[in-house]
Amino acid sequence: MLKNLGFLIEHTQKITLDNINKDLVLLDSIMFRLIQISENSERLNTSFKSNHTDIPWRAIKGMRNKIIHQYGDIDLTVIYETVKNDIPNLYKLLNNIQ
Repeated sequence: MLKNLGFLIEHTQKITLDNINKDLVLLDSIMFRLIQISENSERLNTSFKSNHTDIPWRAIKGMRNKIIHQYGDIDLTVIYETVKNDIPNLYKLLNNIQ
């Protein structure tokens, strides 16, 4: 999870919502990483998740479900805000666990 979070942080620091709207390769890359983060979170055991309730496990899974099931209908503002705000926060939370 940290690897994918770090990748997103590194490669989206200077992007704008307009960049995401215009660059389908960038959008696909972001979506792929968000899916990977969710898939990796599902591999964690229940005990670990129960011990780290400050991590928004349901929201992580929910984002994946939106991407998978509503790909053509996703509000890109939500994706942008997730990348700019939630991903760095999630990275910090998970990095502090190690």
